[in-house]
Amino acid sequence: MRRILLAISVSISLAGCGDDGGRERATLALDFQPNAVHAGIYAALREDLDAERDLDLRLRVPSASTDSLKLLAAGRADVSVVDIHDLGLARQEGEPIVGVGALVQRPLAAVIARREPIRRPRDLEGRRVGVTGLPSDDAVLRAVVEDDGGDFDRVERVTIGFSAVPSLIAGRVDAVVSFWNAEGVALRQRGVPTREFRVDDYGAPRYPELVLVTEARTWREERELVEDLLATVADGTRAALRDRDAAVADLVDASGADEQLVRAQLEAVAPALRPPVRLNRRALEDWAVFDTRFGILEAPPDVDSDFPR
Repeated sequence: MRRILLAISVSISLAGCGDDGGRERATLALDFQPNAVHAGIYAALREDLDAERDLDLRLRVPSASTDSLKLLAAGRADVSVVDIHDLGLARQEGEPIVGVGALVQRPLAAVIARREPIRRPRDLEGRRVGVTGLPSDDAVLRAVVEDDGGDFDRVERVTIGFSAVPSLIAGRVDAVVSFWNAEGVALRQRGVPTREFRVDDYGAPRYPELVLVTEARTWREERELVEDLLATVADGTRAALRDRDAAVADLVDASGADEQLVRAQLEAVAPALRPPVRLNRRALEDWAVFDTRFGILEAPPDVDSDFPR
């Protein structure tokens, strides 16, 4: 794991500056602290898959999910992992960024409720549901409730920030809008009886939750670098899925998280990591319709512009 730790520790260098033995440096910013969705990235480092394409892959680990876009804008990353809704919002505000790959191939958002008394989404009427305050949370909750014939306006929304697990355990809310691959798994590990209403089972299409993003200029002028980075992540994802014990060890070393929790989260999200990195145009078009219909975006995004071929 020494290579992984070294890659993180030296990532304070600027993206694209210098090389390592003739290899071109490429810096990738994660969307958050290392977790199971990043298994392929860490496997690529462990197996030196970047070297096969003469790349020297470095990682940046942000403290908040919005930092990956800031690192990209500051020129401190060549590619960033970004929530697809954040990409749409940034593009709406005129940011010159584009999506070039998919890290996760389906939505990770869900409404996670206590098993009793919530049996189905419309049972959330008159109940307290915790949300982070992000606009995508309201969209997910509305889609799930309305798809089951419920009245979204009768659901009491409570802003809880990112404290979904303790809030549900303490009974401060009856349900939370959160991620089934992370908080959903953590709640089961804690023995909390829950029901998961995944958004793509209730009203949403199967769009890629996490995408790989770069500056439009970088895509035009350094496309080979970006494509080599994407191919490295794809190869790493296949390696992680082949050897999940090694992938779990990578993530535990990188994050300090509990091994059993990391293993359970990787098992949960593994099917959504396939096919690695590939963008599905139909899924992107369906995402554009969903984000506009449920108010995340003000106007339908131009998928061909947001995700150039």
